[in-house]
Amino acid sequence: MTLQVTLLVVAKAPVPGLAKTRLARTLGDRVAADVAAAALLDSLDAVAATPVVSRVVALTGDLSKACRAAEITERLADFTVVQQRGTGFADRLANAHADAARVCPGLPVLQIGMDTPQVSDDLLAGTAVTLLGADAVLGMATDGGWWVLGVSTPALAQCVRDVPMSTSETGALTLAALRAAGADVQLVAELADVDTIEDVGAVRRVCRPDGRFHRATETAEV
Repeated sequence: MTLQVTLLVVAKAPVPGLAKTRLARTLGDRVAADVAAAALLDSLDAVAATPVVSRVVALTGDLSKACRAAEITERLADFTVVQQRGTGFADRLANAHADAARVCPGLPVLQIGMDTPQVSDDLLAGTAVTLLGADAVLGMATDGGWWVLGVSTPALAQCVRDVPMSTSETGALTLAALRAAGADVQLVAELADVDTIEDVGAVRRVCRPDGRFHRATETAEV
């Protein structure tokens, strides 16, 4: 069964020196960017395997300078790619939802980032099914942020413009903003994401052993 949902990935080109800067403090710019590239590719594989109507990637950065640029470019051929737009991350998220909604008008949009390479097509499909029965879904991250946001209409995503991003309160504030907008929000599974060296081990343990992230972090000896 094909789910009547658009899956959206909000991603940054994994360019050394610009990607995973907190992770780079320990691993160095190139290794951290390669880990980011591996996480992105594993996430794209999971999205590509999820039975949904539409798949969109909102991208920022110069992909030609990224680690694994050729592999990422080839993988993106299976997606509709739009450029991120906006002055801050919150603006870019809200705009990405609006742009994804225009690809297939009328469909709810389920959005993830590139920091949770342990996501699977089964998890995404189950979350999409939950979204089809709710105004919104939100999956919290263990660091206080969130890893997935789904909205039944693009207007609901506009509330994130006023939410401070990348803080320990981002998840709670996003939930409050959605509810203040009148949404019935269904909470889904909590996941750990990868921002620092301390995050890597826990995420790697629940990734596929044959996945790129698992292999990349083994090579990095983290």
